[in-house]
Amino acid sequence: MLATVSSSAIAGIEAKHVQVEVNTEEEGEPKLFMVGLPDAAVKESQNRVFSALTNSGFKMSRTRTTINLAPGDLRKEGPIYDLPIALGLALATRQIQTPSVQDYLLAGELSLSGALRPVKGGLATALLAKSLGKKGVILPHPSSQEAALVRGIDVIEVGSLDESIRFLQGQLQISPKQTSEVLDTLEQQENGRGDFSEVKGQHSVRRAIEVAVAGGHNILLIGPPGSGKSMMAKRIPTIMPKPTLEEFLEILSVHSVAGNTLKGPVHRFQRPYRSPHHTISDVGLLGGGTIPGPGEVSLAHNGVLFLDELPEFKRSALEVLRQPLEDGDVTISRSAGIVTLPCRFMLVAAMNPTPCGYIGEECTDTPAQIQRYRSRISGPLLDRIDLHVEAPALSIKDLRKGKPGESSASIRGRISEARQIQPQRFAQEAIPCNARMRQQHLRKYCRISSEMGDLLQRAMEQLRLSARAYHRILKVSRTIADLDDRQNIQPQHLLEAIQYRSLDRDVFY
Repeated sequence: MLATVSSSAIAGIEAKHVQVEVNTEEEGEPKLFMVGLPDAAVKESQNRVFSALTNSGFKMSRTRTTINLAPGDLRKEGPIYDLPIALGLALATRQIQTPSVQDYLLAGELSLSGALRPVKGGLATALLAKSLGKKGVILPHPSSQEAALVRGIDVIEVGSLDESIRFLQGQLQISPKQTSEVLDTLEQQENGRGDFSEVKGQHSVRRAIEVAVAGGHNILLIGPPGSGKSMMAKRIPTIMPKPTLEEFLEILSVHSVAGNTLKGPVHRFQRPYRSPHHTISDVGLLGGGTIPGPGEVSLAHNGVLFLDELPEFKRSALEVLRQPLEDGDVTISRSAGIVTLPCRFMLVAAMNPTPCGYIGEECTDTPAQIQRYRSRISGPLLDRIDLHVEAPALSIKDLRKGKPGESSASIRGRISEARQIQPQRFAQEAIPCNARMRQQHLRKYCRISSEMGDLLQRAMEQLRLSARAYHRILKVSRTIADLDDRQNIQPQHLLEAIQYRSLDRDVFY
C-alpha cells in the first residue's frame, strides 16, 4: 500500500515542500530502501523509526518497503523526516487510518522510545505550510514555539509519536498554540545586555552612537584600551527600536535554520547582537559550507555586527563584508545549490589608534608602523563606514563619578522618533533608513544651500578629508537633522557630521 505524508527541506532560510512516499509490497524480501537524495543522517533514521514504532505498539512490515523523499533532485539532510516516515510506515501497513494527515506538514526527530526532539527550521516550515494552503503544522517543542509566530495556520505541539497519531485520528484534542501567548513570553524575558546609564563619561561617543543608530549608519570607534569601546558597543541593541513582527520573523528565520533557537528559549523580542572573534574564517563570517548556511553577517540581520580589534581580522575576511554592506544580502554558491541570505545589519567596529594602543607621549610606534596598522583596513571597506569616532581614555575623575549617565530608554525614545520619520520619507523608495540612501536620494533629500556647500568644501580641504567622505557626511547630516526634528539640513548638522570622519584625517601622527 502507498502512503504519502508532507514534510519540508531547508534551503537557505526557506523551506521546500517534500513528499514522504512510503510503499509496502504484498510480497518480497523484508528489506527497506530509501531514495530521494538523503544524507547520512536521513539514512540512519530507519533505525530510530523502527525502534520508535515498536515502542509505541506498532509492528514492522515484513515485506519489501520503499521510502521516497520527493523531489529527488533536492538534497535532504538531518533527522527532520523521522516523524513523517514513521507515520507513513504506519499508514502503509494499514495499522492506522488518518485522512487528516494531508492537512498538515510534519517534522520532528524521534528518540528510540518514540518521544520527539526538536528540529531546525520550525518557522520556515510554518511559512511553507501557510503558502501551500495547509491547515497547519505538527512539530515538537520548541520548534512549535517559533512556528506559532506565523498567523493564519494551526501549530500543533506534540511530545511523541503516539500523541501525533492519536491527534490525527481524533482521539486526542490539542489546542493550537496562539501567537499572542508566544509574544507575551518573549516580551517578559530580560535583555541581559546592560544599560547605557552604566557608561561613565564619553559624552561625544554616546552622541555619535545615537546618531549612528538613528540612521542605521555603520560606525567605527577608535580609542586606547579601557576607553569603553566594547562596553558601549554591547549596549547598542538596548537603544535600538524594537523590531516589528515582520522584522522579528526575518531574524528568527535565520536563527531557526542555524539551529540557535534549539539551544534555549526562543529569542527575545529584540534585535540580534553578534560579536565574532577576530580569528573567524571567511566562511564563518559570510556563510557557506557543503550545504550553504548562514554566517555571522546573516545572524546579525536587522541587528548589530560588532567587530572588535578590527585590524586583527584577516584581510580576506574583512573584504567579504563589502558586498553584504552594500546590498543587504549575500549569495552563496555551492555544489549543493545557490542560496541568497539576508544580511541588513549595522556594522559597529572598534580598534586601537596605534599598534601599541596609545597615542601621544605614551605611544612607542613610528609613523610607518601606525600606517601599516591602519592599512590593514582597506579604503573600500572604510568607505562603507559612515562615522569614525575617537573614544579618548577616561580620566580618574570620570570613573569616580557616582551619578549614572543617561539611560538606554531615554536615548531610545529620541531614536524612535527619528526612525519614524524615515519610513514616511522613503515610502515610495522602499528604503528602511537614511544609511541606505543612494545618489538619487541624496539629491532629493539632502539638499544644502550654496553657503553650506562652500562650508563643506572648505572643511574637506582644510581637514584633508577624502572625496569618499562627501556623501557620507550628507547622509549623517540628514540623520542629525531628523534627531533635531528639522525638515532641512542646517549648518550645525553639517558641522557635526564633518567631525565624524576621524580616519580621513591624519590625527594619529
